[in-house]
Amino acid sequence: MEGEEKDFQEQPDSVAEVGEDAVTSVGAAPLPPVMTEEERQELQEELAKVEDEIQTLSQVLAAKEKQLADIKRKLGITPLNELKQNITKTWQEVTTSTAYRRTSETLSQASLKATAAFSNMGSAISKKFEDVRNAPTFKSLEEKVETLKTKITPTTPPSNLDGDVPETTESLINQPEDAPTQDAPMQ
Repeated sequence: MEGEEKDFQEQPDSVAEVGEDAVTSVGAAPLPPVMTEEERQELQEELAKVEDEIQTLSQVLAAKEKQLADIKRKLGITPLNELKQNITKTWQEVTTSTAYRRTSETLSQASLKATAAFSNMGSAISKKFEDVRNAPTFKSLEEKVETLKTKITPTTPPSNLDGDVPETTESLINQPEDAPTQDAPMQ
């Protein structure tokens, strides 16, 4: 008896699971020696009764699920419609949540601040360009470029001795290779 107590103490305490695994774990456990044959018979009958109830409930559930599917089909509710409704409902729950509202408000404020910052930055850049343009150094550079431009651009195009307008680099580039030039006589 002392050895039996020792074996009993070494076994870890187990917690029965819910569902089918609970049935197999109960069936696998050894019977306590204090149970009479009559108690054992009652438990066997109760086990059979509970198993029958589970079977009946499973059949009833399957029938109800079939009935539900038929009703939905008659109402025109498709799995896609259900999915759309679930998504809409979930989105509505999300948008009405406190976390979403706080995040939305924070992002809105950040957007307003960013817009103001960009506007201020654009104004500052425009003002800086205006300051540079009005600076004496820029004015001097602008005048020199204007003077250079007037010196390079002739007021009237010079003409050749035969009265033709002189060829420009651009007209030479765009001229077809086969076409005769003024330097090469036609053959």
